[in-house]
Amino acid sequence: MLRAPLLLLSLLLSPAHAGPDDRFTDVQITRTELASGIHMLVGAGGNIGVSSGPDGILIIDDQFAPLADKIEAALAQIQPGPVRFVVNTHHHGDHTGGNAHFARQGTVFAHQNVLKHLQADDSTSPAHWPVVTYQDGIAFRFNGQSIRVRHLGAGHTDGDSVVWFEKANVLHMGDLFFKDRFPYVDLAHGGTVRGYAERVREVLSWTNDNTRIIPGHGSLANRADLTRFLTMLDDSLTWAESMKGQPKEAWHQAGVPEAYKDWSWQFIGESRWIDTLWEEMETQP
Repeated sequence: MLRAPLLLLSLLLSPAHAGPDDRFTDVQITRTELASGIHMLVGAGGNIGVSSGPDGILIIDDQFAPLADKIEAALAQIQPGPVRFVVNTHHHGDHTGGNAHFARQGTVFAHQNVLKHLQADDSTSPAHWPVVTYQDGIAFRFNGQSIRVRHLGAGHTDGDSVVWFEKANVLHMGDLFFKDRFPYVDLAHGGTVRGYAERVREVLSWTNDNTRIIPGHGSLANRADLTRFLTMLDDSLTWAESMKGQPKEAWHQAGVPEAYKDWSWQFIGESRWIDTLWEEMETQP
C-alpha cells in the first residue's frame, strides 16, 4: 500500500493537486470504527475523521484531490449519501485537496487563515476555498454528538484546528500530532515549535486514558502516545536552547538527543528537524 510519507515530500504543499496521477493508483482507503458513528480513514495524506448518522456525514480533512472518488467510495461503505460538511484542520494540500470535490454538495469550514493561505496560492481556485471561516472555533450539534472545533493559536501553521467529539471521547488533531515522528512545522505560514508544544500541552490536558486520538499522520493513538510526543518536543526545545549562539554546523554535528534518533522519517529527518529548531531560535529568540 502506498502511504502518506511516500507522497508528502513532493505533494504536501500542493493544495490543489488535481488530475490523474499514477502515484495514487494503488492507494487504498482503509477505515477503523472508533465509536458509534465515528470512523478514521487512512489513505495517502492526512488522516480523515468521519461522523455519520441520521444527520448525514461530516468529514475532517479530505487528503489529495485524485483520491476523492476513493474516499467517497469508502464513505459510502459507512453510510450512503453526500458529505454535508467538511472541516479542514489547516491549509496543506494533503488535507484540503478534495475540497472542490466534496464542496459540490457540502460546505467547507476552516480557520480564517486557511482561507488566506489558499487564496494566496495560485494553484487553488475558489472551489477549493472554505465557505465558512471562524477565528476561535465553531461547534456542531450533529449525529447526537457535540463536535467542538477549536483554534488554539499558532503551532503547525497559524491556522490549525483540533476537533473534539466530547461524548465519544475522540480527538482529531490534524498536523498538531505526527505519531512517533518529528513534526513538520511550517514556519513560513505562521508555524512555531514553541507554539506547537503549547498547543499539544493544552490538548493533552483534555484527554484521559480512554481517549482515542486521530493524528494528522500515523496510526490511531492514545494519551500515552501524545504524552511521548510532547516529551520529544520539550526535550528538543531544551536541546535547542542549549545550542543557541553556536553555528548551525555545530548543531548538526551534535545531533538531537539520542532518544529521538529513530523519530526521523522520509519527510522530516533529523537534519531537517535540526534546521527547523535552529531557525526557530534564530527568528524567535
